[in-house]
Amino acid sequence: MRSEDFGPGAFGRLVPITGGHAFIPSRLPPRIDFSAELSIVLSEAERALGALNGIGRILTNPHLLIFPYLHREAVLSSRIEGTQASVSDVLRREAGAREERPDDVQEVINYVDAMWLGLRRITEIPLCLNLAREIHRELLTGVRGASRAPGEFRRLQIHIGPPGTPLSAATYVPPPANELDACLDDWEKNLHQTDLPPLVHCAVLHYQFEAIHPFLDGNGRVGRLLNILYLVSRHVLLHPMLYLSAYFEEHRTAYYDLLLGVSQNGEWWPWIQFFLEGIRSQATSAATDCGRLLRLRDELSARLSRAHARPTAIRMIDLLFTNPYVQASRVAEHLDVSFPSAMNAIDQLVEMGLLREITGQKRNRMYVAPDVLAVVEGDASPERPEVENRAVTQPT
Repeated sequence: MRSEDFGPGAFGRLVPITGGHAFIPSRLPPRIDFSAELSIVLSEAERALGALNGIGRILTNPHLLIFPYLHREAVLSSRIEGTQASVSDVLRREAGAREERPDDVQEVINYVDAMWLGLRRITEIPLCLNLAREIHRELLTGVRGASRAPGEFRRLQIHIGPPGTPLSAATYVPPPANELDACLDDWEKNLHQTDLPPLVHCAVLHYQFEAIHPFLDGNGRVGRLLNILYLVSRHVLLHPMLYLSAYFEEHRTAYYDLLLGVSQNGEWWPWIQFFLEGIRSQATSAATDCGRLLRLRDELSARLSRAHARPTAIRMIDLLFTNPYVQASRVAEHLDVSFPSAMNAIDQLVEMGLLREITGQKRNRMYVAPDVLAVVEGDASPERPEVENRAVTQPT
């Protein structure tokens, strides 16, 4: 990290450390000029989020849509960090299949579990540092990073860059460990301030968390997960049906560059504009996908009704939207029916072309609803990204 890259408007200060410099961000809140252009972008983001919330309010079963969005968010947030799991990989694993990339799949499942943990906990306690630590522990337990102090703030210097990058060539060097307490205390105190509009405040908090980089590993995933928890806790997002990580993953280079631009030159406006555009874009996309999911559900229900399908087959529709991969044992367990009843319902859906058997086995067969999967997977279809910036621990 070159000191000359940090201009007089940098949002923070450089401090010398062994081998170079580290950056300590300024205290919150920053001074933000609300220009007419910023007000327009903010208004568009708020309007798109309002439309998405409107759909959420009329749902009789919000979990029908929450499950697909949590899985997309988990897959795409983890993909930014280099995992290669797809939504299909994760859903198959949750349905009982063995996967070729078990470690990557488990990382995504941990993300889903961490999100559920966070959503439950914000109904019990305010969003806070302790909750961030709980989420981090859930995220890293039993996966890559499990040896890097899950649930504990770092006590070592780290720097950001591709694996093996020396500190002198680091993209970014966050605060020294002995400065973390002051930085984190300031971040937590600012969490519940209401001087800024919530969406702008969320952008500010996200930058600050990433600039502090309080954990040895998993900072990006925790920070992106906290975005959703913050918006839900502030009641500006009714249900967690927004997957911002899709936008960050699509614009990964800009995401990193704009965060760095705040640190180096205090360029808040480009970062906030980017963040608000992400909310607008993803809220609009989520609302469209909600419509597709609901229309597909209605179409499938109508087909089953016209065919005078078995009651268990009709009840399976909502189950397929939480996970389009099923086994007879799962159907029997979730719908509280006998195994033969579950199997008869599956056979009927296969005959109607709504399910397809994918194992070719005589026992422990697994089935998929391809039309449902196509909508659930959406823009999280598998691509194999290269690993980009990661935290590197500085030797002591």
